[in-house]
Amino acid sequence: MTTAISNVRPDPDQVLVDIADYVTKYNVDSAEAYDTARLCLMDTLGCGFEALSYPACTKLLGPIVPGTVVPNGAKVPGTAYQLDPVMAAFNIGAMIRWLDFNDTWLAAEWGHPSDNLGGILATADWLSRTRVAAGKQPLVMRDVLTAMIKAHEIQGVIALENSFNRVGLDHVVLVKVATTAVVANMIGCSDEEIVNAVSNAWIDGQSLRTYRHAPNAGSRKSWAAGDATSRGVRLALMSLKGEMGYPSALTAKTWGFYDVLFKGEPFRFERPYGSYVMEHVLFKISFPAEFHAQTAVECAVALHSHVRGRIEDIEKVVITTHESAIRIIDKKGPLNNPADRDHCIQYMTAIALMKGNLTAPDYEDEVALDPRIDALRAKMECVEDLAWTRDYLDPHKRSIANAVQVFFKDGTSTQKVGVEYPIGHRRRRKDGIPLLEAKFRTNLARRFAAKQQNAILNVCSDARILEAMPVHEFVDLFTV
Repeated sequence: MTTAISNVRPDPDQVLVDIADYVTKYNVDSAEAYDTARLCLMDTLGCGFEALSYPACTKLLGPIVPGTVVPNGAKVPGTAYQLDPVMAAFNIGAMIRWLDFNDTWLAAEWGHPSDNLGGILATADWLSRTRVAAGKQPLVMRDVLTAMIKAHEIQGVIALENSFNRVGLDHVVLVKVATTAVVANMIGCSDEEIVNAVSNAWIDGQSLRTYRHAPNAGSRKSWAAGDATSRGVRLALMSLKGEMGYPSALTAKTWGFYDVLFKGEPFRFERPYGSYVMEHVLFKISFPAEFHAQTAVECAVALHSHVRGRIEDIEKVVITTHESAIRIIDKKGPLNNPADRDHCIQYMTAIALMKGNLTAPDYEDEVALDPRIDALRAKMECVEDLAWTRDYLDPHKRSIANAVQVFFKDGTSTQKVGVEYPIGHRRRRKDGIPLLEAKFRTNLARRFAAKQQNAILNVCSDARILEAMPVHEFVDLFTV
Protein backbone atom coordinates (compact mmCIF):
# COMPACT_ATOMS: atom_id res chain seq x y z
CA MET A 1 0.00 0.00 0.00
CA THR A 2 1.04 3.58 -0.55
CA THR A 3 0.30 6.56 1.60
CA ALA A 4 -1.17 9.51 -0.21
CA ILE A 5 0.82 12.70 0.09
CA SER A 6 -1.24 15.67 1.22
CA ASN A 7 -1.53 18.44 -1.35
CA VAL A 8 -2.83 20.94 1.18
CA ARG A 9 -0.54 23.93 1.24
CA PRO A 10 0.83 24.60 4.73
CA ASP A 11 1.28 27.95 6.36
CA PRO A 12 4.53 29.62 5.33
CA ASP A 13 7.68 28.49 7.12
CA GLN A 14 8.32 30.60 10.22
CA VAL A 15 11.76 31.60 8.91
CA LEU A 16 10.10 33.23 5.89
CA VAL A 17 7.48 34.97 8.01
CA ASP A 18 10.06 36.29 10.47
CA ILE A 19 12.11 37.83 7.65
CA ALA A 20 9.04 39.49 6.13
CA ASP A 21 7.87 40.80 9.50
CA TYR A 22 11.31 42.22 10.21
CA VAL A 23 11.69 44.16 6.97
CA THR A 24 8.16 45.57 7.10
CA LYS A 25 7.62 46.20 10.80
CA TYR A 26 10.90 46.64 12.65
CA ASN A 27 11.85 50.25 13.41
CA VAL A 28 15.61 50.76 13.50
CA ASP A 29 16.32 53.23 16.32
CA SER A 30 20.03 52.63 16.85
CA ALA A 31 22.13 55.73 16.25
CA GLU A 32 25.23 53.52 16.24
CA ALA A 33 23.76 51.35 13.50
CA TYR A 34 23.01 54.35 11.28
CA ASP A 35 26.43 55.89 11.80
CA THR A 36 28.11 52.56 11.08
CA ALA A 37 25.94 52.17 7.97
CA ARG A 38 27.15 55.57 6.76
CA LEU A 39 30.75 54.45 7.18
CA CYS A 40 29.88 51.17 5.49
CA LEU A 41 28.37 53.01 2.52
CA MET A 42 31.53 55.05 2.08
CA ASP A 43 33.88 52.12 2.45
CA THR A 44 31.88 49.82 0.17
CA LEU A 45 31.66 52.31 -2.67
CA GLY A 46 35.36 53.08 -2.27
CA CYS A 47 36.20 49.40 -2.68
CA GLY A 48 34.28 49.46 -5.95
CA PHE A 49 36.20 52.46 -7.23
CA GLU A 50 39.51 50.72 -6.61
CA ALA A 51 38.23 47.66 -8.49
CA LEU A 52 37.55 49.80 -11.56
CA SER A 53 41.32 49.91 -12.09
CA TYR A 54 41.30 46.18 -12.91
CA PRO A 55 40.34 45.07 -16.45
CA ALA A 56 39.38 41.63 -15.14
CA CYS A 57 36.55 43.40 -13.28
CA THR A 58 35.56 46.06 -15.81
CA LYS A 59 35.22 43.56 -18.66
CA LEU A 60 32.17 42.14 -16.85
CA LEU A 61 30.45 45.50 -16.31
CA GLY A 62 27.91 47.37 -18.38
CA PRO A 63 24.67 46.19 -20.03
CA ILE A 64 24.23 42.71 -21.43
CA VAL A 65 23.75 44.24 -24.88
CA PRO A 66 26.52 46.82 -25.43
CA GLY A 67 25.27 50.37 -25.84
CA THR A 68 22.00 49.84 -24.00
CA VAL A 69 20.93 52.79 -21.85
CA VAL A 70 17.82 52.63 -19.67
CA PRO A 71 15.94 55.94 -19.28
CA ASN A 72 15.43 56.59 -15.56
CA GLY A 73 17.53 53.49 -14.89
CA ALA A 74 20.03 53.06 -12.09
CA LYS A 75 23.47 54.57 -12.58
CA VAL A 76 26.58 52.59 -11.72
CA PRO A 77 28.80 54.85 -9.56
CA GLY A 78 32.20 55.58 -11.03
CA THR A 79 31.11 54.65 -14.54
CA ALA A 80 28.98 56.09 -17.35
CA TYR A 81 26.52 53.17 -17.26
CA GLN A 82 22.77 53.63 -16.64
CA LEU A 83 21.07 50.25 -16.51
CA ASP A 84 17.98 48.39 -15.42
CA PRO A 85 18.09 47.68 -11.69
CA VAL A 86 18.94 43.99 -12.08
CA MET A 87 22.02 44.60 -14.23
CA ALA A 88 22.98 47.67 -12.18
CA ALA A 89 22.86 45.51 -9.06
CA PHE A 90 25.22 43.02 -10.68
CA ASN A 91 27.60 45.80 -11.75
CA ILE A 92 27.71 47.46 -8.34
CA GLY A 93 27.90 44.14 -6.52
CA ALA A 94 30.77 42.87 -8.65
CA MET A 95 32.71 46.12 -8.23
CA ILE A 96 32.48 46.25 -4.46
CA ARG A 97 33.43 42.58 -3.94
CA TRP A 98 36.12 42.29 -6.60
CA LEU A 99 39.18 42.99 -4.44
CA ASP A 100 37.90 41.31 -1.25
CA PHE A 101 38.19 44.61 0.60
CA ASN A 102 34.64 45.37 1.79
CA ASP A 103 33.17 44.55 5.20
CA THR A 104 33.00 41.08 6.74
CA TRP A 105 30.88 39.05 9.12
CA LEU A 106 32.37 35.99 10.80
CA ALA A 107 30.36 33.37 12.66
CA ALA A 108 29.29 29.78 11.91
CA GLU A 109 29.02 31.16 8.37
CA TRP A 110 31.08 34.05 7.09
CA GLY A 111 30.32 36.57 4.42
CA HIS A 112 30.25 40.21 3.42
CA PRO A 113 26.95 41.91 4.26
CA SER A 114 27.75 45.04 2.25
CA ASP A 115 27.48 42.85 -0.85
CA ASN A 116 23.76 43.65 -0.56
CA LEU A 117 24.46 47.30 -1.42
CA GLY A 118 24.48 46.30 -5.09
CA GLY A 119 20.78 45.49 -5.08
CA ILE A 120 19.82 48.14 -2.52
CA LEU A 121 21.48 51.13 -4.19
CA ALA A 122 20.50 50.09 -7.73
CA THR A 123 16.87 49.66 -6.73
CA ALA A 124 16.73 52.86 -4.70
CA ASP A 125 18.29 54.89 -7.51
CA TRP A 126 15.95 53.45 -10.15
CA LEU A 127 12.91 54.03 -7.92
CA SER A 128 13.96 57.60 -7.21
CA ARG A 129 14.52 58.50 -10.87
CA THR A 130 11.24 56.85 -11.86
CA ARG A 131 9.31 58.65 -9.14
CA VAL A 132 10.79 62.05 -9.97
CA ALA A 133 9.94 61.50 -13.65
CA ALA A 134 6.34 60.84 -12.58
CA GLY A 135 6.22 63.93 -10.36
CA LYS A 136 6.51 61.97 -7.12
CA GLN A 137 8.89 62.14 -4.18
CA PRO A 138 12.15 60.18 -4.45
CA LEU A 139 13.67 57.91 -1.85
CA VAL A 140 16.30 59.52 0.37
CA MET A 141 19.60 58.11 1.54
CA ARG A 142 18.25 57.30 5.00
CA ASP A 143 16.06 54.74 3.22
CA VAL A 144 19.23 53.22 1.76
CA LEU A 145 20.93 53.13 5.16
CA THR A 146 17.86 51.49 6.72
CA ALA A 147 17.82 48.83 4.00
CA MET A 148 21.55 48.25 4.54
CA ILE A 149 21.05 47.76 8.28
CA LYS A 150 18.25 45.26 7.67
CA ALA A 151 20.12 43.35 4.94
CA HIS A 152 23.18 43.13 7.19
CA GLU A 153 20.94 41.83 9.98
CA ILE A 154 19.22 39.13 7.93
CA GLN A 155 22.45 37.84 6.47
CA GLY A 156 24.38 38.07 9.72
CA VAL A 157 21.81 36.65 12.15
CA ILE A 158 21.20 33.60 9.96
CA ALA A 159 24.98 33.15 9.74
CA LEU A 160 25.46 33.14 13.52
CA GLU A 161 24.41 29.52 14.06
CA ASN A 162 24.12 28.05 10.56
CA SER A 163 27.15 26.96 8.56
CA PHE A 164 26.47 26.77 4.84
CA ASN A 165 30.13 26.19 4.03
CA ARG A 166 30.09 22.90 5.95
CA VAL A 167 27.53 21.53 3.47
CA GLY A 168 29.49 22.92 0.52
CA LEU A 169 27.32 25.97 -0.16
CA ASP A 170 28.67 29.47 -0.63
CA HIS A 171 27.69 32.30 1.68
CA VAL A 172 26.23 34.32 -1.20
CA VAL A 173 22.97 32.41 -0.66
CA LEU A 174 22.49 34.78 2.27
CA VAL A 175 23.16 37.80 0.07
CA LYS A 176 20.42 36.62 -2.26
CA VAL A 177 17.96 36.08 0.59
CA ALA A 178 18.70 39.39 2.31
CA THR A 179 18.62 41.44 -0.89
CA THR A 180 15.36 39.79 -1.95
CA ALA A 181 13.70 40.70 1.33
CA VAL A 182 14.76 44.32 1.64
CA VAL A 183 14.29 45.11 -2.05
CA ALA A 184 10.84 43.52 -2.05
CA ASN A 185 9.94 45.85 0.81
CA MET A 186 11.47 48.87 -0.97
CA ILE A 187 9.42 48.33 -4.14
CA GLY A 188 6.17 47.99 -2.22
CA CYS A 189 5.55 44.26 -1.94
CA SER A 190 3.00 43.14 0.63
CA ASP A 191 3.98 40.83 3.47
CA GLU A 192 2.68 37.87 1.48
CA GLU A 193 4.63 38.94 -1.60
CA ILE A 194 7.81 39.30 0.45
CA VAL A 195 7.33 35.76 1.80
CA ASN A 196 6.82 34.57 -1.78
CA ALA A 197 9.96 36.31 -3.00
CA VAL A 198 12.13 35.02 -0.14
CA SER A 199 10.82 31.49 -0.64
CA ASN A 200 12.02 31.64 -4.23
CA ALA A 201 15.43 32.81 -3.05
CA TRP A 202 15.79 29.68 -0.92
CA ILE A 203 14.49 27.44 -3.71
CA ASP A 204 16.98 28.77 -6.27
CA GLY A 205 19.91 26.55 -7.03
CA GLN A 206 22.65 27.71 -4.68
CA SER A 207 26.29 28.40 -5.46
CA LEU A 208 28.84 25.73 -4.59
CA ARG A 209 31.91 26.89 -2.69
CA THR A 210 34.28 25.10 -5.01
CA TYR A 211 35.27 28.36 -6.72
CA ARG A 212 36.75 29.57 -3.42
CA HIS A 213 38.90 26.52 -2.70
CA ALA A 214 41.77 24.54 -4.12
CA PRO A 215 42.01 23.32 -6.81
CA ASN A 216 39.25 25.47 -8.36
CA ALA A 217 39.74 28.88 -6.72
CA GLY A 218 39.00 31.52 -9.30
CA SER A 219 37.51 34.88 -10.20
CA ARG A 220 33.91 33.77 -9.81
CA LYS A 221 34.32 34.46 -6.11
CA SER A 222 34.72 38.12 -7.07
CA TRP A 223 31.44 38.36 -8.98
CA ALA A 224 29.36 35.76 -7.14
CA ALA A 225 27.95 38.37 -4.75
CA GLY A 226 27.01 40.63 -7.66
CA ASP A 227 25.19 37.69 -9.18
CA ALA A 228 23.40 36.97 -5.88
CA THR A 229 22.31 40.53 -5.14
CA SER A 230 21.07 41.03 -8.71
CA ARG A 231 19.10 37.79 -8.48
CA GLY A 232 17.51 39.14 -5.30
CA VAL A 233 16.29 42.20 -7.21
CA ARG A 234 14.92 39.98 -9.98
CA LEU A 235 12.98 37.76 -7.58
CA ALA A 236 11.52 40.77 -5.76
CA LEU A 237 10.32 42.31 -9.04
CA MET A 238 8.74 39.00 -10.08
CA SER A 239 6.90 38.75 -6.78
CA LEU A 240 5.55 42.28 -7.16
CA LYS A 241 3.99 41.14 -10.45
CA GLY A 242 2.14 38.38 -8.64
CA GLU A 243 4.48 35.43 -9.11
CA MET A 244 3.63 32.73 -6.58
CA GLY A 245 5.72 31.55 -3.67
CA TYR A 246 6.32 28.21 -1.96
CA PRO A 247 5.30 28.22 1.69
CA SER A 248 7.34 25.20 2.80
CA ALA A 249 10.37 26.01 0.68
CA LEU A 250 12.61 25.17 3.64
CA THR A 251 10.72 22.45 5.50
CA ALA A 252 9.04 20.37 2.77
CA LYS A 253 9.90 16.72 3.34
CA THR A 254 12.37 15.34 0.76
CA TRP A 255 12.16 18.35 -1.57
CA GLY A 256 12.71 21.35 0.71
CA PHE A 257 15.96 23.22 1.38
CA TYR A 258 16.62 21.52 4.69
CA ASP A 259 16.39 17.97 3.32
CA VAL A 260 18.06 18.62 -0.01
CA LEU A 261 20.85 20.99 0.96
CA PHE A 262 21.17 21.19 4.75
CA LYS A 263 21.39 17.54 5.80
CA GLY A 264 17.84 17.63 7.14
CA GLU A 265 18.72 20.13 9.85
CA PRO A 266 16.52 23.19 10.48
CA PHE A 267 18.10 26.60 10.92
CA ARG A 268 18.99 27.65 14.45
CA PHE A 269 18.79 31.21 15.70
CA GLU A 270 20.78 32.80 18.51
CA ARG A 271 18.90 36.10 18.57
CA PRO A 272 15.97 37.91 16.92
CA TYR A 273 16.53 40.41 14.12
CA GLY A 274 17.45 43.93 15.24
CA SER A 275 20.53 46.02 14.42
CA TYR A 276 23.23 43.85 16.02
CA VAL A 277 25.09 42.95 12.85
CA MET A 278 25.63 46.45 11.52
CA GLU A 279 26.79 47.57 14.96
CA HIS A 280 29.34 44.75 15.14
CA VAL A 281 30.36 44.41 11.49
CA LEU A 282 34.07 44.12 10.67
CA PHE A 283 35.68 46.60 8.30
CA LYS A 284 38.66 45.65 6.15
CA ILE A 285 40.76 48.74 6.54
CA SER A 286 44.45 48.00 6.44
CA PHE A 287 44.75 45.15 3.95
CA PRO A 288 42.75 43.62 1.07
CA ALA A 289 43.11 40.21 2.68
CA GLU A 290 40.59 37.46 3.37
CA PHE A 291 39.44 38.44 6.84
CA HIS A 292 40.68 35.38 8.68
CA ALA A 293 44.20 36.52 7.73
CA GLN A 294 43.86 40.21 8.61
CA THR A 295 45.60 39.92 11.95
CA ALA A 296 48.25 37.56 10.52
CA VAL A 297 49.19 40.24 8.01
CA GLU A 298 49.23 42.85 10.77
CA CYS A 299 51.62 40.64 12.76
CA ALA A 300 53.85 40.07 9.73
CA VAL A 301 54.02 43.81 9.04
CA ALA A 302 55.15 44.34 12.63
CA LEU A 303 57.93 41.77 12.08
CA HIS A 304 59.05 43.16 8.71
CA SER A 305 61.82 45.35 10.11
CA HIS A 306 63.27 42.32 11.94
CA VAL A 307 63.36 40.00 8.92
CA ARG A 308 63.64 42.14 5.78
CA GLY A 309 67.38 41.62 5.46
CA ARG A 310 67.26 37.97 6.49
CA ILE A 311 64.60 36.40 4.26
CA GLU A 312 67.09 33.84 2.91
CA ASP A 313 68.11 32.90 6.48
CA ILE A 314 64.62 31.90 7.58
CA GLU A 315 64.25 28.27 8.70
CA LYS A 316 60.51 28.31 9.36
CA VAL A 317 57.55 30.58 10.08
CA VAL A 318 54.85 29.48 12.52
CA ILE A 319 51.41 31.02 12.14
CA THR A 320 49.24 30.41 15.20
CA THR A 321 45.62 30.79 14.23
CA HIS A 322 42.01 29.56 14.65
CA GLU A 323 40.15 26.65 13.09
CA SER A 324 38.25 28.61 10.45
CA ALA A 325 41.45 30.08 9.03
CA ILE A 326 43.01 26.63 8.78
CA ARG A 327 39.90 25.26 7.06
CA ILE A 328 39.62 28.09 4.53
CA ILE A 329 42.98 29.67 3.74
CA ASP A 330 45.73 27.27 4.89
CA LYS A 331 46.90 26.42 1.38
CA LYS A 332 49.88 24.53 0.00
CA GLY A 333 51.09 24.09 -3.56
CA PRO A 334 50.87 26.33 -6.63
CA LEU A 335 48.61 29.39 -6.64
CA ASN A 336 47.10 29.95 -10.06
CA ASN A 337 45.58 33.42 -10.03
CA PRO A 338 44.87 36.46 -7.80
CA ALA A 339 41.72 34.81 -6.42
CA ASP A 340 43.84 31.85 -5.34
CA ARG A 341 46.45 34.06 -3.68
CA ASP A 342 44.12 36.27 -1.64
CA HIS A 343 42.75 33.11 -0.01
CA CYS A 344 46.14 31.77 1.07
CA ILE A 345 47.31 32.82 4.53
CA GLN A 346 50.87 31.82 3.70
CA TYR A 347 51.00 34.02 0.60
CA MET A 348 49.60 37.04 2.42
CA THR A 349 51.94 36.58 5.37
CA ALA A 350 54.95 36.14 3.08
CA ILE A 351 54.24 39.38 1.21
CA ALA A 352 53.82 41.29 4.48
CA LEU A 353 57.05 39.91 5.91
CA MET A 354 58.98 40.79 2.76
CA LYS A 355 57.41 44.19 1.96
CA GLY A 356 56.02 45.46 5.23
CA ASN A 357 52.63 45.91 3.57
CA LEU A 358 50.01 44.12 1.47
CA THR A 359 48.06 45.81 -1.36
CA ALA A 360 45.72 44.60 -4.08
CA PRO A 361 48.43 44.64 -6.80
CA ASP A 362 50.45 42.17 -4.70
CA TYR A 363 48.10 39.41 -5.83
CA GLU A 364 48.81 39.97 -9.52
CA ASP A 365 51.06 37.71 -11.60
CA GLU A 366 53.89 40.25 -11.82
CA VAL A 367 54.42 40.14 -8.06
CA ALA A 368 53.68 36.44 -7.63
CA LEU A 369 56.51 35.52 -10.03
CA ASP A 370 59.06 36.47 -7.32
CA PRO A 371 60.51 33.04 -6.38
CA ARG A 372 61.14 34.17 -2.80
CA ILE A 373 57.40 34.15 -2.09
CA ASP A 374 56.83 30.44 -2.74
CA ALA A 375 60.14 29.60 -1.06
CA LEU A 376 58.95 31.39 2.07
CA ARG A 377 55.46 29.84 1.85
CA ALA A 378 57.05 26.40 1.88
CA LYS A 379 58.64 27.18 5.24
CA MET A 380 55.33 28.09 6.93
CA GLU A 381 53.14 25.99 9.16
CA CYS A 382 49.74 26.82 10.66
CA VAL A 383 48.94 25.74 14.23
CA GLU A 384 45.51 26.01 15.84
CA ASP A 385 45.05 27.76 19.17
CA LEU A 386 41.92 26.18 20.64
CA ALA A 387 41.19 29.20 22.83
CA TRP A 388 41.26 31.46 19.78
CA THR A 389 38.88 29.09 17.99
CA ARG A 390 36.45 29.43 20.91
CA ASP A 391 36.85 33.22 21.03
CA TYR A 392 36.13 33.42 17.31
CA LEU A 393 32.64 32.03 17.96
CA ASP A 394 32.03 33.79 21.29
CA PRO A 395 29.29 36.41 20.61
CA HIS A 396 30.86 38.71 23.20
CA LYS A 397 34.30 38.56 21.59
CA ARG A 398 34.17 37.55 17.90
CA SER A 399 37.95 37.71 17.78
CA ILE A 400 39.90 36.87 14.62
CA ALA A 401 43.25 36.12 16.21
CA ASN A 402 46.59 35.23 14.64
CA ALA A 403 50.22 35.23 15.72
CA VAL A 404 53.41 34.99 13.67
CA GLN A 405 56.90 33.95 14.76
CA VAL A 406 59.94 33.60 12.52
CA PHE A 407 62.75 31.15 13.22
CA PHE A 408 66.19 31.49 11.59
CA LYS A 409 68.73 28.89 10.54
CA ASP A 410 71.22 30.05 13.18
CA GLY A 411 68.84 29.08 15.98
CA THR A 412 67.57 32.58 16.78
CA SER A 413 64.00 33.74 16.36
CA THR A 414 61.83 36.81 16.45
CA GLN A 415 59.34 37.33 19.22
CA LYS A 416 55.92 35.82 18.72
CA VAL A 417 53.70 38.72 17.66
CA GLY A 418 49.98 38.17 18.19
CA VAL A 419 46.91 40.26 17.43
CA GLU A 420 43.43 39.14 18.53
CA TYR A 421 41.26 41.89 17.06
CA PRO A 422 41.90 43.50 13.66
CA ILE A 423 41.78 47.25 13.22
CA GLY A 424 38.30 47.00 11.64
CA HIS A 425 36.78 45.25 14.68
CA ARG A 426 34.20 47.03 16.82
CA ARG A 427 36.64 46.86 19.75
CA ARG A 428 39.07 48.99 17.71
CA ARG A 429 36.47 51.19 16.01
CA LYS A 430 37.83 54.42 17.47
CA ASP A 431 41.25 53.76 15.97
CA GLY A 432 39.80 52.40 12.75
CA ILE A 433 37.46 55.21 11.68
CA PRO A 434 40.17 57.74 10.72
CA LEU A 435 41.89 55.02 8.68
CA LEU A 436 38.60 54.03 7.03
CA GLU A 437 37.98 57.64 6.06
CA ALA A 438 41.52 57.90 4.68
CA LYS A 439 40.93 54.73 2.65
CA PHE A 440 37.77 56.32 1.21
CA ARG A 441 39.63 59.47 0.24
CA THR A 442 42.32 57.41 -1.46
CA ASN A 443 39.74 55.47 -3.43
CA LEU A 444 37.86 58.60 -4.48
CA ALA A 445 41.11 60.04 -5.82
CA ARG A 446 41.47 57.00 -8.09
CA ARG A 447 38.36 57.99 -10.03
CA PHE A 448 37.30 61.60 -9.54
CA ALA A 449 38.69 65.12 -9.93
CA ALA A 450 39.45 67.12 -6.80
CA LYS A 451 36.29 69.24 -6.96
CA GLN A 452 34.11 66.14 -7.29
CA GLN A 453 35.96 64.42 -4.46
CA ASN A 454 35.32 67.37 -2.16
CA ALA A 455 31.62 67.44 -3.00
CA ILE A 456 31.32 63.73 -2.19
CA LEU A 457 33.27 64.06 1.05
CA ASN A 458 31.18 67.01 2.21
CA VAL A 459 28.01 64.95 1.86
CA CYS A 460 29.33 61.69 3.26
CA SER A 461 30.94 63.28 6.32
CA ASP A 462 27.69 64.92 7.47
CA ALA A 463 25.08 62.35 8.48
CA ARG A 464 22.26 64.90 8.48
CA ILE A 465 22.95 66.06 4.93
CA LEU A 466 23.54 62.53 3.64
CA GLU A 467 20.38 61.02 5.11
CA ALA A 468 18.16 63.76 3.70
CA MET A 469 19.62 63.68 0.17
CA PRO A 470 17.49 62.11 -2.61
CA VAL A 471 19.10 58.88 -3.71
CA HIS A 472 19.44 59.84 -7.38
CA GLU A 473 21.19 63.10 -6.43
CA PHE A 474 23.62 61.15 -4.26
CA VAL A 475 24.39 58.70 -7.05
CA ASP A 476 24.84 61.58 -9.49
CA LEU A 477 27.75 62.76 -7.35
CA PHE A 478 29.67 59.72 -8.66
CA THR A 479 29.01 60.19 -12.37
CA VAL A 480 32.02 60.14 -14.70
